[in-house]
Amino acid sequence: MPDDKILKYQTLSIIVPVYNEESTIAEVIQRIIETDLPLQKEIIVVDDGSNDQTREILKLDQNITRLYQTPVNIGKGAAVRIGLTLAEGDIILIQDADLEFDPAEYHLLLKPILENKAQVVYGSRFLKRNNKVPFFRHIANSFLTKFTNLLYRAKLTDMETGYKVFTSEVAGKLRLTANQFEIEPELTARICQAKYKITEVSISYKPRTKSEGKKIKWRDGVKALWMLIKCLFDK
Repeated sequence: MPDDKILKYQTLSIIVPVYNEESTIAEVIQRIIETDLPLQKEIIVVDDGSNDQTREILKLDQNITRLYQTPVNIGKGAAVRIGLTLAEGDIILIQDADLEFDPAEYHLLLKPILENKAQVVYGSRFLKRNNKVPFFRHIANSFLTKFTNLLYRAKLTDMETGYKVFTSEVAGKLRLTANQFEIEPELTARICQAKYKITEVSISYKPRTKSEGKKIKWRDGVKALWMLIKCLFDK
């Protein structure tokens, strides 16, 4: 990869919203550190009012660049928005605090941006056939993605993906208000409204169950639909 293209982007801001992930957060951060990239990395962790051992684990982790801890749980969307205000990098990546997505694949997500072919990249779980996505989750994601494509003239396969990457220029143009999981459709809607093309790349995915800590519920699908409609009329 030519050096002149790399120099345009020097720092990657990795925003990690976390809530009660004591069993995975340390490994997620370690995987981020071990990922070899042609960029400096800053790790921004927003602890969303965790009440397990997550808070203590984070306080002891010296690999974190900036740690923000809310006194109560306010939601993933609010945590992401806080993280965006703290990010100083040229490229911003959102990393969930579980192990469903692997930081070892950052190079796939960053390649289109570093080659100046895109300013927004989504990691799609549905471009790789061997990814095992639970049936009802697959159906819900497919419906929400098709609804997004219809409303915003996009060509996505995975709107709800947890891997969303964009440049700081894009981030500066996003007017975000979501507090919960509806941050995913809101990010997508605002990116489309700002006339940025979303490039998708294939990623691996290891889903977890509710008993393993999966927090999203069917109600969040309803909220996602409402957010897509709301953004359409609230430009």
